[in-house]
Amino acid sequence: MALILGIESSCDETAVAVIDDTGATLESRIVAQRIASQDAEHRPYGGVVPEIAARAHVEVIAPMVAATLADAGLGLDDVDAIAATAGPGLIGGVMVGLVTGKALAMAANKPLLAINHLEGHALSPRLADPDLAYPYLLLLVSGGHCQILEVRGLGDYRRLATTIDDALGEAFDKTAKILGLGYPGGPAVERLSREGNPRAVPLPRPLVGSGEPHFSFAGLKSAVLRAYESGLYQPADLAASFQQAALDCIIDRTRIALEACGPVNALVVAGGVAANQSLRAALETLAGKSGLRLVAPPPRLCTDNAAMIGWAGAERFARGQVDPLDVAARPRWPLDADAQPVRGAGVKA
Repeated sequence: MALILGIESSCDETAVAVIDDTGATLESRIVAQRIASQDAEHRPYGGVVPEIAARAHVEVIAPMVAATLADAGLGLDDVDAIAATAGPGLIGGVMVGLVTGKALAMAANKPLLAINHLEGHALSPRLADPDLAYPYLLLLVSGGHCQILEVRGLGDYRRLATTIDDALGEAFDKTAKILGLGYPGGPAVERLSREGNPRAVPLPRPLVGSGEPHFSFAGLKSAVLRAYESGLYQPADLAASFQQAALDCIIDRTRIALEACGPVNALVVAGGVAANQSLRAALETLAGKSGLRLVAPPPRLCTDNAAMIGWAGAERFARGQVDPLDVAARPRWPLDADAQPVRGAGVKA
């Protein structure tokens, strides 16, 4: 049995959670959880401003730790280890959470677990579904990441695909900005798309039909902007057509990856864009055609949260994997360090 205090601050959510790894259900595994959003701070700018994000983390993280422990009815001495995101992400925010985790670990003489934020997403389906066993194929889609990975075990990841330019969540946010829908953009585009015709606007499907399962969304974003500036289309039709084009890309690329990977127990989707219901429905159909079940965390575990960080910490702590207090924060930290660069890809890949 282990109680893990998890801390997440890699972007624009400050989150703290207490995880009990003996729980048989999601409700019993998450003992307590708090998330402080920064949407109001960043909305005037139409996106996340790193300096504002870091300062906002500093202001709330200590009281959030205290409040989350109080929610759980625990003191710091009662937890077995501290898990904190150590990257990748906005380095100022990452440092706030990691330094907080180090201070708590030192003060209470507890082990520190420096967690890869992407690994938190990759393992979050196992937090939500106790029956999910390794290996599985993971589609990781968020504002900053778009990858397909074969998750073969804890710390054992093989990247099959990545984006050569922009992440899917970034494309959703850019489309929302073009259409004047505000921030955060992904949910706004999804809502508006329900009112439109997904075939009304002729938009490209970058890389669909190509042999390798990589992604590209920069051209799709540019096409949305040109269509908007033409004045020929209604915003709802643009939103619906963009979402359909993006989903067509995702499904085509994931299908290729399924053909390229070894035997897996499930198709899994995680990351902020995994909360999109149209994406889930399309992946459910693809999984069924492949003889697999689709596993997706509940929407509250798709966006950045500390429960996934605590769970990744619990899996590592159970195997005796702890980190020194001088571990460094990392702005970039690939899950598959041996993956070869993709031709034409930028640094985000």
